[in-house]
Amino acid sequence: MSSMPRCRLIECPEFLNSGPCSDRNSIKGLVRSDLLVSGSVVGGDPSVEKVNESVLHAKGTLVAGGSVQIFFRGFCLCAVGVLIHASPVQATERGGFLFRSEKGYRSSSSQRKDVIAALPMNRLTAQAQQRILSVADSPTLYRRLPTQAIDCDPEMFTFLSRNAEVLVGLWELMGITSVQTQRTGPYRFEALDGTGTTCSIDLVYGDPNVHIFVADGSYDGKLVTKPVRGRGVFVLRSSYSASASGRTTVTGTIDCFVKIEGLGADLIARTLSGLIGRSADNNFTETAKFMAQISQASEMNTPAMIDVAYRLPQVSNGTRQQFVDVIRSVSKRAWERKRQTRALPVVVKNPTAAAAAKSTLR
Repeated sequence: MSSMPRCRLIECPEFLNSGPCSDRNSIKGLVRSDLLVSGSVVGGDPSVEKVNESVLHAKGTLVAGGSVQIFFRGFCLCAVGVLIHASPVQATERGGFLFRSEKGYRSSSSQRKDVIAALPMNRLTAQAQQRILSVADSPTLYRRLPTQAIDCDPEMFTFLSRNAEVLVGLWELMGITSVQTQRTGPYRFEALDGTGTTCSIDLVYGDPNVHIFVADGSYDGKLVTKPVRGRGVFVLRSSYSASASGRTTVTGTIDCFVKIEGLGADLIARTLSGLIGRSADNNFTETAKFMAQISQASEMNTPAMIDVAYRLPQVSNGTRQQFVDVIRSVSKRAWERKRQTRALPVVVKNPTAAAAAKSTLR
């Protein structure tokens, strides 16, 4: 059984403490981004052809255009309805929501407090802690997206999570998004979706299992009469389990804390929750499936995926090459699994055992 690729260390000095908790051994696997663009943005070539659906084995299950919203409108905060779950919701007296689960209603206040308590605050600077808690302690909205479990190579999952521009580039090649991103700092990028949403997103902490993003944004689209501003904290948690055959199941979810500025924040939240409905859950589910399809296509159709990687818009040359390297690594590991499977002992019948009687019927 092959081991999961180790994450390389990328320190984030602006938000990390310089004490013992931030040395290289205690934060092994710290990453730049888990849903954050990496590298400079390169404009798309209008002559680039759209990706053939069969290359990604995604025919019939292509990610809808709204899937982009779960990352960018969700992170931008302003289309807050994207963060409302599809189950029945009841507003509490102050800024919270009750979530219905298989075991009945559970106060969002209890759930969000559990999330906050589990955050690695001791590894963050006072400024980063303040930015997180100013939103998470009293959010206008709190939402946990449904847990997803996908069959995906762990290195591919990590790469796609840390290089959101690759997903955006694939969607652009498919003709299903107008989202544009621009890297503005080592751990920050800005995004706009073309329908009134703009935002800046900071990665304040990241390790292989937990990533924390803080966002500031505004929405000035058709749903509102004047710009709506807000802030948010998004906690991505992921875990990995390997089967006896060496395949990996990646399980993950996102906890969303959104704080909308203004006296009408609660009214806006309730109004948009009714308009958006099930889109948040569906978008997150379809995006997770899409990541799994990319991984599987890298195993089954490596040359075609490499060709797609070299044609991606909104991706720097360095990131394109990294994507190609990951595709090749995924293919190599898949080949190794098959080789090991073929090398397993073959069960044969005992040659001394009596042969079964043959039927004389014709």
